[in-house]
Amino acid sequence: MELKLFKRWNNIIALSVLIISSITYLLTIESTASFWDCGEFIASSYKLEVGHPPGNPVFQLFARIFTLFGDASSAAVLVNALSALCSAFTIFFLYLTIVHFGKRIIEITGDALTTSNAIALFGAGIVGSLAYCWSDTFWFSAVEGEVYAMSSLFTAVVFWAMLKWEDQADQPYANRWIILIAFLMGLSIGVH
Repeated sequence: MELKLFKRWNNIIALSVLIISSITYLLTIESTASFWDCGEFIASSYKLEVGHPPGNPVFQLFARIFTLFGDASSAAVLVNALSALCSAFTIFFLYLTIVHFGKRIIEITGDALTTSNAIALFGAGIVGSLAYCWSDTFWFSAVEGEVYAMSSLFTAVVFWAMLKWEDQADQPYANRWIILIAFLMGLSIGVH
């Protein structure tokens, strides 16, 4: 399979995985606060106050942006939607990571990127990412106003950026990926 065609199909399938996971989580979000820290996170994000130590300022700032699209009665749903979208993007980056590793395995073994290999890669990415999407633990933290969804997103994006840097390490300006990784890791400290 031609590399350009592979990339096009990979992008289409990655977007499809993002849409499927977004719909899954947004249709199943909590309508109010759950019984643990979620209520505190929702209230402190809506009022932009300090939560319990050590705090989570990055999560609260993003959650506050989401609560600007509604009033106090919809704050819980909006913060829960933030978690749902963060989780959906985590699944998106997981798909890209699985396909990247599969493609590396094919290159290491010396096989060509045939149509059947491409279909196997796409299938592995779809099955792996959607299996994680619908797993019990991840789904439960994806539909409530907790910090775990955003923390997972930062982890997934940093890992994906490391793979992008590895691909382009010998090219000019490849260090921009290192800067992005450092920036995202610094932001992630304020999430959880």
